[in-house]
Amino acid sequence: MSRRLILLLVIAVVAGCSGAPDNQKAEQPQIGAATSQPPVAQDDAKWAVTEGINAPESVYVDTDDGFIFVSNIGGAPDQRDGNGYISKLGTDGKVIAAQWVTGLNAPKGLRSYKGSLWTADLDEVVSIDIASGKVASRVKIDGAKFLNDVACGADGTVYVSDTVGSRIYAVKNGKASVFAEGDDIEYPNGLLVEGNKLTVAGWGKPEADFTTKVPGRLFYLDLQTKKKTLITPEPFGNIDGIESDGQGGYVVSDYLAGKIMHVGADGKSTDVKQLKQGTADIAYMPAQKLVVVPQMSENKIAAYTF
Repeated sequence: MSRRLILLLVIAVVAGCSGAPDNQKAEQPQIGAATSQPPVAQDDAKWAVTEGINAPESVYVDTDDGFIFVSNIGGAPDQRDGNGYISKLGTDGKVIAAQWVTGLNAPKGLRSYKGSLWTADLDEVVSIDIASGKVASRVKIDGAKFLNDVACGADGTVYVSDTVGSRIYAVKNGKASVFAEGDDIEYPNGLLVEGNKLTVAGWGKPEADFTTKVPGRLFYLDLQTKKKTLITPEPFGNIDGIESDGQGGYVVSDYLAGKIMHVGADGKSTDVKQLKQGTADIAYMPAQKLVVVPQMSENKIAAYTF
């Protein structure tokens, strides 16, 4: 795929995520510094955060440590500009450290495994030690075109989607291999490990100019046999984030349509919340019945009752 087509897909996937110019950005708190301002609810959100947030792509609730982590692209979504960073919030939305980990490029999906936070950063999978907030390792994936979401298996394997390349990689013990690839995996975006299966949110095959909203589906791949099983029989959206609802269904986001949806155990989808374009990789807090949404085009994280 030519450089031009890749850039066009990037524009479609992360439209409006580059944030305001430097001279329009609010002053950022110092790295690791706690802030005193409580989150402010906007529209019908239970809470919302804009402080220190710049093109947020993914939010992840780490229940083991009791934090919400946010990946901020902070600049061009496909460039090694060093502007990317991770924010650390409380589960009530209070900002603990706006720039908790810095020096990344365009970090996207987030998941943790035994004290390590993993993120996809262009063509690298980066491990961060949660206790220290320091980068522990980087695994470069040769041939990767647009690494996007990550998911962690019970054995520590990190699965990472390459949306442009229509591949899913498996990273273990510092080495990467191709887990699945081809049009059949529908240009994967969101990933979620559930037992012995990898649940996949397909973005949908892009058209040549990437302006048509060609939808994708939810399906899962058996982690041993790699057999594909459909969850939604028909394509229904450009799916970005996916989380279990704890009852056999899923909470998902459609980036281009700006929607939050529910997919039941029967595979039927229902629109739950209409927001602006840019609803990226969501998190779900079942105990509070809150969906936490990174709104890339608005440089905002907001929690809504689900």
